[in-house]
Order: sequence, then structure tokens, then C-alpha cells
Amino acid sequence: MFEVHTSSQEETMALGQHLGEALFENSCVILEGDLGAGKTTLTKGIAIGLGIDRVIKSPTYTLIREYRKGRLPLFHMDMYRIEESGGASEVGLEEYFYAGGVCVVEWAQYIEDELPSTFLKVQIAREGDGESERLIRLVPHGKEYEELINKLEACDE
Repeated sequence: MFEVHTSSQEETMALGQHLGEALFENSCVILEGDLGAGKTTLTKGIAIGLGIDRVIKSPTYTLIREYRKGRLPLFHMDMYRIEESGGASEVGLEEYFYAGGVCVVEWAQYIEDELPSTFLKVQIAREGDGESERLIRLVPHGKEYEELINKLEACDE
């Protein structure tokens, strides 16, 4: 596990950028945090790290937003309303997880059975004033994500 305290949206985005630079084909990043915790801000940073220069928006009502012009494609998923769309099998999530890109998944608890066996869980919690301070925990699930965390820790020193 790797913990980072950020004190601004810019710092949260910078962490996302470092993460995006280290991610690899078929990466899966699960984001956990309350509404407004900074999940989309972190995803914007990941997109920058992947070389994607488009505006990143929350996929709340579309389930999945695709950004293909970068080092790797980014598939930003919000599974909060997955049942309203017929469930995970109707959406074809497995195709995204193994499409050679990076999947960033919000509200992943609604599709636990569909998730890859290895992934990086990112837990974002408000700290201090709750406005801009965050505690961000990166929890690897799988050897390749442990190696990724080791790279990020080396950059942080």
C-alpha cells in the first residue's frame, strides 16, 4: 500500500499524472471515494499521464467515456447506474478490460464479479477542511500493481 496526502486539486491531478505514466496495457484502476472526493480529478491526471489532451468528464449518465488519442486508450467507467442499463453483461465490460487500454472504474462494487483478477484500488478520502485536502491510498491487487507502486514510491522519495 502507498499513501499520499494532497492539499490541492493540482496535487491530486499530479499524482494521477504519475500514475498514468506508469500504467500499462489492460490496467484496471478502481476508484473509491464519496461524491466530490476527487475521483474525476485523479482521472484527469491519469489522462494527462497517458498523453490524452481532451476534456475529461465524469461518465455518470453515460456509464463509459472513451478517450482513444494517447499512449494507451482510457476507458472511464461509472457503474453507479449499471442496473438501469441492463446490467454488466449487457454493456460488454469484459471487452473494455482486455482492449489494450486503461480502465478507470468508479463504483466498482456494482460489478465485482466482472472485474479482472488483478487491479489497483485507489481510495480517496477527504481530510482537514474537506475542501482540498485528501488522503489517497493505492492498494495493489496483483504483482504488476505491486511493481507499479514500487515505481511510484521511488518517484516520491
